[in-house]
Amino acid sequence: MATTLVDTNVLFDYLSEDSEWFEWSAAMIADAAENGTLAINPIIFAEVSVRYDRVDDIERALPSDYFIRAPLPWDAAFLAAKAFERHRRRVGMKRSPLPDFFIGAHAAVTGMTLLTRDARRYRTYFPKLRIIAP
Repeated sequence: MATTLVDTNVLFDYLSEDSEWFEWSAAMIADAAENGTLAINPIIFAEVSVRYDRVDDIERALPSDYFIRAPLPWDAAFLAAKAFERHRRRVGMKRSPLPDFFIGAHAAVTGMTLLTRDARRYRTYFPKLRIIAP
């Protein structure tokens, strides 16, 4: 069974019932769940948590029996740093890797598919990554 890492933007669409993207995001989440396992990592959990006041609230919004909690592998942190280094050479100086680099590297290192609405950066820095995107 395939595991799909669900990016923050898709979760925001789904949880907020975004008028433009809710239907697509809900359908893709349902399809990925039907065909395998859904996952989030600590980076995604942190990004989504910004919209909640208590940890219990986010745990209800993203139940662990539906969205497994996938730890970020050390190899993914290394790959994120290398992708960020390439990015920094292209666009200028930033001091720390953006969350997308950790998310993309995590999916790449563990062989997960990434469900996202913002595939451009992932395709640029993780060209072999399987991506579901509009």
